Amino acid sequence: MAQLSITTFVTLDGVMQAPGGPEEDTSGGFALGGWSVPYGDEDFGRFMTEVFDRAGAFLLGRRTYDIFAGYWPKMTDPDDPIASRLNSLPKYVASRTLKDPEWAGTTVIGGDLAREVAEVKEGLSDGELQVHGSGRLAHALMAHDLVDTLHLLVFPVVLGTGLRLFADGAVPAAYRHKSARTTAAGVAIHTYEAAGRPEFGSY
Repeated sequence: MAQLSITTFVTLDGVMQAPGGPEEDTSGGFALGGWSVPYGDEDFGRFMTEVFDRAGAFLLGRRTYDIFAGYWPKMTDPDDPIASRLNSLPKYVASRTLKDPEWAGTTVIGGDLAREVAEVKEGLSDGELQVHGSGRLAHALMAHDLVDTLHLLVFPVVLGTGLRLFADGAVPAAYRHKSARTTAAGVAIHTYEAAGRPEFGSY
């Protein structure tokens, strides 16, 4: 069975909305998009390449899928470690409205999300099933205990508003810290593995 990993960019106050550009996601009146861009450097690129090197398939929310599908199919350099994998590996998109995706290799998951994702994990024998961004999808996957690994790239920015990775009402969960590094630009990259439910006590 494949491991399911989520790789996401978050601010110090946990916001994950629209890291890549002002128009990426303005839902809810969000006007602070593009906050991750000033921190892109070689260290950041190196880590992302490592992540994509482990991919066996991708699972994306509809908004992230549309953003990716509008850009990556145009990137045809076979030596580009991200483009080559996104364009050649299977892609699954969670959507109840997308019927005829144009990006080659795309399968729509539009029914029972938990069951269908579990089936994809079970059937994938090589590499990780990777989620990138896709905030609302990430919420649903964590609620169904389908996430094995979290890669959190924490940017030294506070926004005070926007969609958060861990929203109010999130299912309580424990994670085991696996690794950490910090880029030259100051992005703290933490990898966590799922460790069941939290334990509680008192001092």
